[in-house]
Amino acid sequence: MIKSISLLLIANVFMTIAWYAHLKTMSTKPLWIVILFSWMIALLEYCFQVPANRIGYQYFSLPQLKVMQEILTMSIFAIFCVLYMKVPLTKNFLYASACLILAAFFIFRDLPKH
Repeated sequence: MIKSISLLLIANVFMTIAWYAHLKTMSTKPLWIVILFSWMIALLEYCFQVPANRIGYQYFSLPQLKVMQEILTMSIFAIFCVLYMKVPLTKNFLYASACLILAAFFIFRDLPKH
């Protein structure tokens, strides 16, 4: 279970970098170069995401895996926004976080695995 969560965490770091880092670092590069760069990073994401889902599916239901992945995605994205892109956190980030906490509560409350 911890292995699956750890792999999801790593995958989401790569995903965030692949999808958003180029906005700051490669804004003047041709789009085809940016796409190739992002695809190379996304391949690393898949190398962690696919095993994370395969391992996690032994412990979690599919909806539980998805909600967990979204919570990790938004958490990493918030850190990325603040530290790398220098975007300040606003109340809307907090409201979105509250919604994710509620999503986790409801999806893990009584949904049986498989």
